[in-house]
Amino acid sequence: MRGNEFAELQAFVAVAERGSFVRAAEALQVTPSALSQTIRGLEARLNIRLFNRTTRSVRLTTAGARLFKRLQPVFEEVTAAVADAASLGERPSGRLKIHAFRLASQVFLEPAFEAFLTAYPDIVLDVTIDDSTVDIVAEGYDAALRLGELLEQDMVGVRLGPQLRQIAVASPDYIARHGKPRTPSELHQHRCINWRWPGQLHPYQWEFKKDDSWFSVAVHGPLIVNDQRVALEAAVNGIGIAFWAEDQMAELIRAGKLVPLLDEWCAPFDGFFLCYPQQRHHLASLRAFVDFFKQRYV
Repeated sequence: MRGNEFAELQAFVAVAERGSFVRAAEALQVTPSALSQTIRGLEARLNIRLFNRTTRSVRLTTAGARLFKRLQPVFEEVTAAVADAASLGERPSGRLKIHAFRLASQVFLEPAFEAFLTAYPDIVLDVTIDDSTVDIVAEGYDAALRLGELLEQDMVGVRLGPQLRQIAVASPDYIARHGKPRTPSELHQHRCINWRWPGQLHPYQWEFKKDDSWFSVAVHGPLIVNDQRVALEAAVNGIGIAFWAEDQMAELIRAGKLVPLLDEWCAPFDGFFLCYPQQRHHLASLRAFVDFFKQRYV
């Protein structure tokens, strides 16, 4: 394609997008008369009318609409490719908004603060830490750290670390007073410490697996909290049975303060992912953030 032919198509797309020769001319930094001449040249070359023009409006003809439908994504990709190439020379900088589940923040994000901010001193991390499942794009976040099961289809996901496993635990004192449940259904006969997921009316239902099938159990007990660390402390004090990530309770288990329960019913599942919107062009700061975490944890 010759240069003038590309310029004609670019002019056509600009007018079609804006529905105005004046606004398209401003965007292309040419005069309206020059733009009009370019469009007439394109129509003459194609031997077809692309726009119906009046003193008040500019509308695509059937042929123009068909051409625009095919050209628009091509020009979007060209624009994105040029911007992406240009951004390779950018120094990562600016504010980067991150949403992270509490456990993901403790395990992956917070230990990386010093190294990341030292490597990229011009980036400001704006971090929100809670366990709510927000709409990343709608809420204006650039990326999020969340469980794999909560990834949305239009998100790119980068696995961080191994799979997780949740297990039920209780203190030796509780077991001495109440015994051990032998199956998940027997949890209904025990005092369980519930956890409420942010934004949910009802507590989280404990999840178990048997014969390759997952199932949930709604447990009951004297305490409902919104912080799993509080639940573990309550379990250590003999208040009831808690349910949480095995690796987060390893020290308490090794110290004999908590005893694993229902081990054969507790299966691993996808752990945490770094996710971000799937789009053609990303900020240099976001690419730096993603690459850093890939090198550190993948």
